Amino acid sequence: MLNFISSFMRDGGPFMWIILIVWLTGMGISFYKFFSLKRNDINANKFFAQIKGLVLQNKVEEAVNLCAGSKAVLPSVLRSGLKRANEERIFVEDAVSTALMEHTPKLSYQLNYISLIANISTLIGLLGTIQGLILSFSAVGDPDVTNKAQALANGIAKAMNTTAFGLISAIIIMVLHTILSTKANKLHDKVEEVAGKLIDLLSVKKRKDV
Repeated sequence: MLNFISSFMRDGGPFMWIILIVWLTGMGISFYKFFSLKRNDINANKFFAQIKGLVLQNKVEEAVNLCAGSKAVLPSVLRSGLKRANEERIFVEDAVSTALMEHTPKLSYQLNYISLIANISTLIGLLGTIQGLILSFSAVGDPDVTNKAQALANGIAKAMNTTAFGLISAIIIMVLHTILSTKANKLHDKVEEVAGKLIDLLSVKKRKDV
């Protein structure tokens, strides 16, 4: 297997190593983003239930401290709303909206880079294909080449290997990008849902307290 991989990389030429570097970069960013999203993937319903219980017991300060104890996006958004718990609904909505605009983009950071890397991998593979075809046609058209068949085979190997590796790299990165984007969108939607519940909770509680 190792011999096959070594031969595959060697026959593909220098573009193979460029594709490998691009692929490893994409994988690194994807794994970093995976763990970043995992840190934000808290149990939203359970967390809101804790916040709701504290709010209904008039322990808003404890609810704020509970949110401050986490660096995830959801607690950060809820914390902004809780700080306005004694104000009118419109001020709570403004605080939560501002927090959403500030914190939720963190969920989608780096995703565009992953998509870009997948496209770059494909294009570099295409460049390697063109280079291999140029070498093949040059060998066929050069009367001084003693072994045209071997030169043609080498050129075709470079073209096919870079094409294959570029596509393999791009497919893997695109699959990871889709998985991560789906996860980020779900987290974003959940944050907005719970933020809306907090606004309603504080609004209802304020009306009861009046």
